[in-house]
Amino acid sequence: MASSAATQQSDNVAHALAGAGGGLASMALTYPLITLSTRAQVESQRAEAPLLKTIRRIIQREGLTGLYSGLESALFGIGITNFVYYYWYEWTRAAFEKAAAKAGRANTKLATLEYIIAGAIAGSATVLTTNPIWVVNTRMTARKQASDEQSLPGAKPKQAPSTIGTFISLVRSEGFSSLFKGVLPALVLVINPILQYTIFEQLKNFVAKRRTVTATDVFYLGALGKLLATSITYPYITIKSRMHMAGKGEAKQNTFEALRLVIENEGWSGLYKGKCTSETG
Repeated sequence: MASSAATQQSDNVAHALAGAGGGLASMALTYPLITLSTRAQVESQRAEAPLLKTIRRIIQREGLTGLYSGLESALFGIGITNFVYYYWYEWTRAAFEKAAAKAGRANTKLATLEYIIAGAIAGSATVLTTNPIWVVNTRMTARKQASDEQSLPGAKPKQAPSTIGTFISLVRSEGFSSLFKGVLPALVLVINPILQYTIFEQLKNFVAKRRTVTATDVFYLGALGKLLATSITYPYITIKSRMHMAGKGEAKQNTFEALRLVIENEGWSGLYKGKCTSETG
């Protein structure tokens, strides 16, 4: 029994490490797109600019490294995020399979609902564990302080603070609770893969009633499911980023108030800023 538990624990860690490694590679390759998406999400309507103009402005002001602002915290964050997610997912999956075997179920493979529950538990645990990392990363990526300062012509831009420096400054100026800004919309985003899977299954069933579902169908239906699920939940990504950027002196807002203000001030399109670069990444 002890040997079995140890083996399962080893498998959980192996899956978690594999997920973390894949996340690190993906983040490093696509980070400039993530930078553009994050900056678009936190800027007001008055500050929005075409994609190419934004890229040129960042490079002119900050150099090519400006597209990689906060990469250090992002790599740390995605490594921890994927590790925590895959670990809890494998732990939950194993618990369901063990319960099924104990109940005498012929097939211990997870049912659809059990897969969804396992994903929701893993996603929620990940959000609560890693939200502070992503608050720090959003601050570093958007460089709010730098954008608020008027530099003299020809003056060198101030050196960007380190991850630890940003973390310490944030806690000192806004308190420990600031590390959990945006946690509610982040928890809402846990439903994204659930929506994606549900949409995919419905579309697949629709096609299956008319003809045989091919591998090509599965590919396109999966992509469409991802697109629709992201379109539904993307406003919460925008709100999460803006809540991450809210300073100490700014009025506290709940998720629904933040949504209402964006719609009032910027229209519905304000909720989808940076979506094109986000989907490209």
